[in-house]
Amino acid sequence: MKIGILQTGHLPPELLSTYGDYPELYERLLDGYGFDFAAWAVVDMEFPDSVHDADGWLITGSRHGAYEDLPWIAPLEEFVRAAFETGVPMVGVCFGHQIIAQALGGRVEKFDGGWAVGHHSYRFADDGTLALNAWHQDQVVTRPPGATLLATSDFCENAALAWDDRALTVQAHPEFTDAFLDGLIAHRGRGLVPDDRLDAARAALGQPTDAPAIADRFAEFFKRPRS
Repeated sequence: MKIGILQTGHLPPELLSTYGDYPELYERLLDGYGFDFAAWAVVDMEFPDSVHDADGWLITGSRHGAYEDLPWIAPLEEFVRAAFETGVPMVGVCFGHQIIAQALGGRVEKFDGGWAVGHHSYRFADDGTLALNAWHQDQVVTRPPGATLLATSDFCENAALAWDDRALTVQAHPEFTDAFLDGLIAHRGRGLVPDDRLDAARAALGQPTDAPAIADRFAEFFKRPRS
């Protein structure tokens, strides 16, 4: 099965030599499930020719906001709606979660409660409480029509959403390991995120996360039989 990764941002240059860019993070997260991968840097206006160029789509995180007036946002929303209408499955993570929700009629904005960084717990309706690394200020504040709420937290109401077998999205970052998060704090966080949030996130490094459970969920979703 071919998974197309729609890259919506670039990682800090200081991290590229160690981790690669966003596509490599997701390829490592989903390693071992039998997927083939191809990536399109939509952030640089590189788009697939068709929603059928892959069997499923994964939209990455980004430092950009889904509501920003950037030349690639509207074409990406159009792509999301086309994939949704034709039933090509989509997974969205952080920005990907937000842009799918926005394209399908939801609303995204900067959360007045500030940033979520590092180890956070989320209540999944069907899987109990799962811990994941987070990195965001924007949130889906209004769910789109037809979206099912899968997970919530005290900080993020709409933490995971689903649209039957067409889309599955999460706000947190299962692809962020602690080592990667530590690098992101050092090379992107200072001066952007309040120091107290960064210090708390760094102090929590080493606590286990349930990223493998989310990877399992993504893989099961992509492989689900569809008519």
